Amino acid sequence: MTPLTATGIDHLGDVLAFVRVADAQSFTLASERLGLSRSAIGKCIARLEQGLGARLLHRSTRSVSLSDEGRLFYEHAQRILAEVDNATGAMASRQEAPRGRLRIDLPVALGRLHVMPLLAGYLRQWPEVEADVSFSDDYADLVRDGIDIAIRIGGEADSRLVRRVLAPHRLITCAAPAYLERHGVPASPDALARHRTLAFTHMGAPVPWRYASHGQERSVAVAGRLRLGDTEALRDAALEGAGIVQLGAFLVGEDLRQGRLVPLLETHAPPGAPVCAVYPHRRHLAPKVRRLIDEIAARWAGGAPWGGFGSPPI
Repeated sequence: MTPLTATGIDHLGDVLAFVRVADAQSFTLASERLGLSRSAIGKCIARLEQGLGARLLHRSTRSVSLSDEGRLFYEHAQRILAEVDNATGAMASRQEAPRGRLRIDLPVALGRLHVMPLLAGYLRQWPEVEADVSFSDDYADLVRDGIDIAIRIGGEADSRLVRRVLAPHRLITCAAPAYLERHGVPASPDALARHRTLAFTHMGAPVPWRYASHGQERSVAVAGRLRLGDTEALRDAALEGAGIVQLGAFLVGEDLRQGRLVPLLETHAPPGAPVCAVYPHRRHLAPKVRRLIDEIAARWAGGAPWGGFGSPPI
């Protein structure tokens, strides 16, 4: 840490001088480490003791030791200086240009459609960064796998990770106009049993559709006349009029705007889980990670690319 010169009792330099004396158990060694005279160190300690109204050090001609009050204050002072050092390092890192290898984990469709274009621009801007990108709709263990950042839709809290919300998002039930003309519009989630549904499968089983009614969330099992393990293939089938589908707003937002798909059961729309950037908890966030998160957040600040379909209807 850069040496600080104490000029008053309310200055951090007095605290720093005290901690260095306590660490070295010597005024002489502390003065050498801080680049101050022994008498200046003595004045720092005297001001601090006067301001606190407590004797912090026991002094003799040969040794320096902490009093009971000194030991208590020393524990707090160490934490204060650690936080100052942490803040200094964080500010310094903001001035550094991103560089090095960046490991990213993305959801398959969301990553390909909406994150990869931003990443391509980021890499053009910062030529000293190289990226390894993995795609999975399962949650990777970022700490175990050494991943710098993941983009996720929702996700459970993990004390090892930091989560930053980037954009709203929700699931939308929809179908092509041609399908609705032939089979009608379902009035409730229960009416889906009489319709052709297109189901997304995960680990060999159809994923239930989610709805909300009277403030309570519920799941609706869909057998699915057509069952697919790829969300983009499900969207294509829905566009062809093969049935009703429930997909993320990021995947069907443009189709809804253009009228190629029609939203259904909007009064039963489930609460949306936001799109988040997730990264391991570290004291200093590397510039390559921080700049990418800031870039995505800035690009989506005025509204996510999937338009007004991110939040449930009011």
